[in-house]
Amino acid sequence: MSLEDSLFGIHGKALALRSQRLELIASNIANGSTPGYKARDLDFDKALADATQSQGSVSGAIKDAMGYRIPLQPTADGNTVEMSTEQTLFAENAVKYRTTLSFLEGRLNTITRALRGE
Repeated sequence: MSLEDSLFGIHGKALALRSQRLELIASNIANGSTPGYKARDLDFDKALADATQSQGSVSGAIKDAMGYRIPLQPTADGNTVEMSTEQTLFAENAVKYRTTLSFLEGRLNTITRALRGE
């Protein structure tokens, strides 16, 4: 077990995965009108499980958990981005990212106070 894992548990890896998922969804939104663009997403639960099992890496977990989104209504130009879905997922993931970040900030503050002897 690495020092990071013992200090932060799964939250450090969760933050990295949430950050990557935000980038993927933002890319989907940016390519909403690009013909032939295929929306991608990350199965967060699968990626987190892969990253935490036997000290797996976040990058390896991302590769294994990434896939293409299946649209509810395909477009004629082959683009699979559905803007309402992407915006909802982005907002939901951003809230979860911030929550994880707040937890880690609290953990760091606790460690800092302990080191200072407070």
